[in-house]
Amino acid sequence: MGEKEKIGTVFTYFSKIGVAGVRLSDGGMSVGDTISIEGHTTNITQTVDSIQMEHGAVESAGKGEEVGIKVSGKVRNHDVVYKIVEQPDTVS
Repeated sequence: MGEKEKIGTVFTYFSKIGVAGVRLSDGGMSVGDTISIEGHTTNITQTVDSIQMEHGAVESAGKGEEVGIKVSGKVRNHDVVYKIVEQPDTVS
């Protein structure tokens, strides 16, 4: 697994549809990214399958935007969202 970069926090969770509202305060995300959502009782690692913004699907979202993403488990307000950044192989 690569390094983690904080990209934002969860500000709401819609349990009936399994969607987290994420405020991208520190970085962006794109469909296909691997993210980790972590909190007091949350520890989820998953691939971003889709991103919703203003009721429409988008391929990516940048710092400062609020998005909805489908999550594979329950998340809570203030959980931190990290993007997993793959480290290139180093040649010795």
